[in-house]
Amino acid sequence: MKTFQIKGTARLAVGKKSNKALRVQDLVPCVIYGGDKVVHFQAHENEFRKLIYTPKVYQTSIDVDGSVYNAFMQALQFHPVTDKLLHIDFLEIRENVPVKLQIPVRLDGYAKGIQQGGRLKANLRTLKAKGFSKDFPDEIVIDVTALNLSESIRVGDVHVPGIEILNAKSVPVATVVVTRAARAAMADTSAAAAGTKAKK
Repeated sequence: MKTFQIKGTARLAVGKKSNKALRVQDLVPCVIYGGDKVVHFQAHENEFRKLIYTPKVYQTSIDVDGSVYNAFMQALQFHPVTDKLLHIDFLEIRENVPVKLQIPVRLDGYAKGIQQGGRLKANLRTLKAKGFSKDFPDEIVIDVTALNLSESIRVGDVHVPGIEILNAKSVPVATVVVTRAARAAMADTSAAAAGTKAKK
């Protein structure tokens, strides 16, 4: 998995008043938990733009006054009106401790059902996975080539070595749905077939 670099400084004070003062300066209060100690730090909001405004998932390398922490972003808080980034929680990576992440899904291939007039629908953009950081892929690639009209690939059909998928197994990840045009074509075909039989 690719690594994203962040440079920050330790927070000398925590709490609502301190957080508000930081945000006025376009600084984002953050916390790293899950390790030997909880680390409070701050960084300019520009440090995070390429990390949060993307469907990709990154392992983050956070430099706080020279001390480096490897972590995954776990939670974001935005202002309800302005959408300004208010706070980020990071989970420190420990080699022997499994973590849970949302991994992006990429559908690959040209489904047979599309050739039959259907439309490929992505039902899930990410899958919730559990495993060790070294085993997480950048994305989960799912081959949809074999899907016919009205067929789905479900969570239970997806397998990633070393990773446990936590979504309900019956949930469809991708489906080839029947479009109105396809329904009309199928109806015309059925009507034509019925007419041919009637003439005989």
